[in-house]
Amino acid sequence: MSRDHVEPVERSVSDAEAAAHGAEAGPGVPAAAGVPDGPGDAETPFLELLARGASAEAYDRPVLLARAEGLPPERIAVLEHAKRLALRVRSELEGRRRREAELSALFETAHDLAGLRDVDAVLQAIVQRARSLLGTDVAYLSLNDPVRGDTYMRVTEGSVAARFQQLRLGMGEGLGGLVAQTARPYVTDDYFRDDRFRHTTTIDAGVSDEGLVAILGVPLMLGANVIGVLFAADRRARVFEREQIALLGSFAALAAAAIDAANLLTETRSALAGLERAHEIIQDRSAVIERASDVHDRLAELVLRGGGVHDVAAAVSQVLAGTVDFTEAGAAPAAALETSRAEGHAVRHQDDWIAAVTAGGELLGALVLRGHPGLDPVDQRTLERAAMVTSLLLLARRSAAEAEQRVRGELLDDLLDARDRDPRVLRERASRLRADLDATHVVLAARLEADAADADQEADARRRLWSAASHLAATRHGLAAARDGGTVLLLPLAPGDTATELAHRTARHLGTAVHEAVTVGASAPVQGPAAHPDAVVAAYEEGRRCVEALRLLGRCGDGAAADDFGFLGLLLAGARDVAGFVERTIGEVVAYDERRGTDLVRTLDAYFACGMSPARTKDDLHVHVNTVAQRLERVARLLGEDWQSPARALEIQLALRLHRLAARIPN
Repeated sequence: MSRDHVEPVERSVSDAEAAAHGAEAGPGVPAAAGVPDGPGDAETPFLELLARGASAEAYDRPVLLARAEGLPPERIAVLEHAKRLALRVRSELEGRRRREAELSALFETAHDLAGLRDVDAVLQAIVQRARSLLGTDVAYLSLNDPVRGDTYMRVTEGSVAARFQQLRLGMGEGLGGLVAQTARPYVTDDYFRDDRFRHTTTIDAGVSDEGLVAILGVPLMLGANVIGVLFAADRRARVFEREQIALLGSFAALAAAAIDAANLLTETRSALAGLERAHEIIQDRSAVIERASDVHDRLAELVLRGGGVHDVAAAVSQVLAGTVDFTEAGAAPAAALETSRAEGHAVRHQDDWIAAVTAGGELLGALVLRGHPGLDPVDQRTLERAAMVTSLLLLARRSAAEAEQRVRGELLDDLLDARDRDPRVLRERASRLRADLDATHVVLAARLEADAADADQEADARRRLWSAASHLAATRHGLAAARDGGTVLLLPLAPGDTATELAHRTARHLGTAVHEAVTVGASAPVQGPAAHPDAVVAAYEEGRRCVEALRLLGRCGDGAAADDFGFLGLLLAGARDVAGFVERTIGEVVAYDERRGTDLVRTLDAYFACGMSPARTKDDLHVHVNTVAQRLERVARLLGEDWQSPARALEIQLALRLHRLAARIPN
């Protein structure tokens, strides 16, 4: 900048300073110190005031000073004109600064909106800036609730009253409700005296708690729809200018855009999440379909090459990445197995899955997937399909085994009917059936207990019983045949096993297989049936008598041997095993006497002969009553605490008599 330009500016500043000093000095100061001399210098003090950003009242001082000094009217008129021009410039500058601040705030808000991450944070920034620019005590924003049909407070700034912050305004209620209903801005300089609004107790109480007087509200618009209201309010009477209403409307537009952007972002995120889930489901379904196709191919191959049940279980184990076993019906959880059979689907039992293997209503067993609680529905159908293939394999095997079963039945019939058959031939026939007729066996008679509605149903039930018995005999390396309206089985007796336990298991197994009560009577063990066909016949009759005894005693559906009936077993048994009965009943007492040289057996005889009276017993034995008590206490430890119950006492007395008789009979 040239010197010619600088010097006038400096002079203007100096003259302005002198004028300001003269104005402050008062009437006694010379005119040259505060009032310009010529018309061109009239603007100088006002430029200085503009440069300093002085208040509007300061612009009156040069005029007042000129009047005080008695300057000519034309000079005062020039100063008045310069003052008006300066005030207009000042007003324009303030307006521009205000608009600049407003535009800056709008720009910052728009910038926040562009980087929207948290809609609550953006809305909070909007009300903060609105409050700051409009210079109000409070600013707040409410949103419409389409479900409840009202508008509720969402964000507040400067609020101190909890009730106000939780207000809900019905459509048309209060200033905010009217704005939300009409989609037009409303302003009041004194809310409580303004009757344009429908006042309610709840709203007025909240506004009163906050102490608000002047309120401005503008609608938040999305298209033609009002989604909420933006407010600016003061705790004193105030007139809001049009520029302020327009500014708040601009902030409301940004707030609506923020909410719309947030909603769109939420919808986009939801859509993306849905697409991701759909993609995951499609991938999962594709993998499941591939696994299903794989298991289908494997199962088809197994059927074509004649694979067995356990091959199916192994193939499904690989596909389902778990352990799948085929179990007999009696080894699977009964309730889950029955549910699966009734519904035709695999069912969960604790951490396992059970799929019943059925054929024509008959329960053949179950496929059990172990330790796999979270089973996919398609994998569940894979397990069910495997159970169906298993049932088909079992049916095919059964068809092939029916001939073998008939052969087994014929062999058992020959043992019962043709007692003159050559034992060597019987052994050879049994060997082809993987049965060993030189081992110890038990003959079991089985009867159905359900009453059939007609002859066809009864015949069908008998066929199912025979089929189940034949299957059991084949798996246990025994024989089975239909006989006398029931079924007879010849099963090997494992070491440590008893006829009673075998009868119990057989009754439970057959009952589960045919879904009806099956009563089973077992004979005493038969040594080498091939060499002793007569013993097999007697054992069968003994088993039948046990069945009848169970039915008479109301124990249908149970299994038992002659030994389980106490002294009645002597009547049921084909061979009267008197020594065995005595041994089972009082053998412990007899053995104790033999080891210790005591008289427990004689004490028992005397005790029962004296009507179970210890006092009379001690007289009969010529001992002290304490001795009798001690001996009876020893007997209780040997025979059990219930030895004096009527049933046990009867058996013990019979065993004592048989023991005495056996002692008198010479060998």
